Amino acid sequence: MATFLRRKAAMVALGVLTLTLAGGGIAAAAHPAAQARAEVAQSGVRQPGPRHQPAVTAAESRAAKAAMRATLAPPAPGTVAWAVVSSNGTLLQHSGNVIAATKFASNLPGQYAGQYQVTLDYDVHLKAFNATIGTNDPANVPPGGEVSVAPRYLIPNAVFVQTRSSSGGFADRPFHVLIAN
Repeated sequence: MATFLRRKAAMVALGVLTLTLAGGGIAAAAHPAAQARAEVAQSGVRQPGPRHQPAVTAAESRAAKAAMRATLAPPAPGTVAWAVVSSNGTLLQHSGNVIAATKFASNLPGQYAGQYQVTLDYDVHLKAFNATIGTNDPANVPPGGEVSVAPRYLIPNAVFVQTRSSSGGFADRPFHVLIAN
């Protein structure tokens, strides 16, 4: 009986600690001054730009739906889909489930350099993504820079990739992307 009560007390104490830490994090995130300090603390000067993705066109939506209907089968769990994309949006190499890569035109309103979409033939919105600056040219060192990847807004079978220069400005960069299944 005493062992049971000690275990129960330990679990209650752990639960209280967890809730306290979670509540403190929520309170700090909701406090505007804390948000301002966090933004100032980030290193590097960022070029102003969107905190959202470019709008989805009707043609993109139709093409993505057609790609999902054309799939034979999604990859097995534990495998990856991958692509190597050039700085102009050309799909250089890829695994079987990657359908296309597209570079968004940076001269359109709300769109900036270094924004890409990679489309697959299966739903990837709940998968894990990884991207890195790189090319498939064995004699060339890729340019320095940063890359981020996220699920494509309103297109469940695509990922959105954004590349930047090392100084944080939007820039077209070649990249590799992996989608873990």
